[in-house]
Amino acid sequence: MKKAIPLDQAVAMVPEGAVVMVGGFMGVGSPLRLIDELVRQRRGGLILICNDTARPGVGVGRLIDAGLVRKVIASHIGTNAITQQLMIDGRIDVELVPQGTLAERIRAGGFGLGGVLTPTGVGTLVAEGKRTLEVDGKSFLLETALKADFSFISAKRADYYGNLEYTLTARNFNPLMAMAATTTIAEAESIVPVGMISPDSVITPGVVVHVLVGRERAQ
Repeated sequence: MKKAIPLDQAVAMVPEGAVVMVGGFMGVGSPLRLIDELVRQRRGGLILICNDTARPGVGVGRLIDAGLVRKVIASHIGTNAITQQLMIDGRIDVELVPQGTLAERIRAGGFGLGGVLTPTGVGTLVAEGKRTLEVDGKSFLLETALKADFSFISAKRADYYGNLEYTLTARNFNPLMAMAATTTIAEAESIVPVGMISPDSVITPGVVVHVLVGRERAQ
């Protein structure tokens, strides 16, 4: 059984300069309370792994706004002009990864693989500095696995074993990222007794969830 801890105590576990994966797609399915508390505690120098940087003031865009991120690994930043300007100014490092490749690199990290082979990006700028292998006469890029110190996960419901259930497209990157971090911190809309979530509805098993977050900060 896991006891939900206050929001501020969970975020206090994250040191300066940590590698943090944050679930969500344009803010949908993102752990908004964890993001807000990270901003409040001013945990900076972060390497952020996410699908996108959303928009200014939205989701992980708040981390960009607050100047807490030194590097972003994402599939696109096209909807956040602040991220773009910081990259142009040399104030933030951005590694753009094709979306499917990003998902597979995270999956590889969670499943203990060294990387994945993909034809995406062969012969383009994406291939610069990467190994190319030939399999059955076709060329593939070796894309290394992605792992993080912490993953911030958003779920519809959790139980006190840490089993997680998601809602529709809010599921997006959350299950993959929950597998790929040393410490997985999950916030849920509600935490229910064990047995309230049908086994068929459990997407992320509690064995990979280390911390459940309560709704309030410690007083």
